[in-house]
Parts: sequence; structure tokens; C-alpha cells
Amino acid sequence: MFSLESALLFSTLIGVVIIFQLMLAAGMPWGRYAMGGKYPGKYPPAMRVASIIQAIILTFIAFIVLSKADLIFPGWNTFTKTAIWLVVCFSIVATILNFITRSVWERRIWGPVSLLLLITSIIVAIG
Repeated sequence: MFSLESALLFSTLIGVVIIFQLMLAAGMPWGRYAMGGKYPGKYPPAMRVASIIQAIILTFIAFIVLSKADLIFPGWNTFTKTAIWLVVCFSIVATILNFITRSVWERRIWGPVSLLLLITSIIVAIG
């Protein structure tokens, strides 16, 4: 019942993360809000490429969640029955990392976002 709403909330939240990653790749000086604040200011070129790769991976993750909720790609049903649990595992790791980071800003911003992504991915997985 809550699977549809959870998938929509998940995709909205991960969309924000994707936009953030793409903005880092474009040179926005928000490095202190990511990667433990290791690169305050603008990311160096290698990290910008990494941000683009992360955005691509996060987009694929969003597709898995939306497909599991029957919102897109109906032919993916067999794949998403298993893949959704990889999304849950990914969300667990992301939540832990965002809450244990040395960066106060990451804990404050991305910790709660990661936790919501985890909760909504679990709801979609069992829904």
C-alpha cells in the first residue's frame, strides 16, 4: 500500500542527491558537504568524474526502485525482485557512512536523507 508513495519519495530524495553530485561535477564549491569534507570548495577533476559516475549509479538505483513499484520498466520485474535488496544494502551502507563521517554537514544533511532512503527502500522491497 505504501510502496508507491515510498518509491516516489525515494526517487525524489535520490533525485536531490543526483543533482547535488552533478553540481559538484560542474564545479560548485560544495566539497565540504561530501566525501567527509576532504575536498572543501571545488572538487579536483578526478573527483568531478567520480561525481558523474555516482550520479549514473544513483540514477540506476532510482530506476530499480521505481520499477519494483511498477512505475516504470515493467519488463524488469524479475530483475528488481533481487536488485531491490541490493538497493537496501546500498542504503544501509550509505546511512552508516553518512552518520559516522567527520563532516558535521554531511551528518546533518545527508545522514537524515540516507536514513529516509533506507526506510523507503525497505518499504518498496517488502511491498
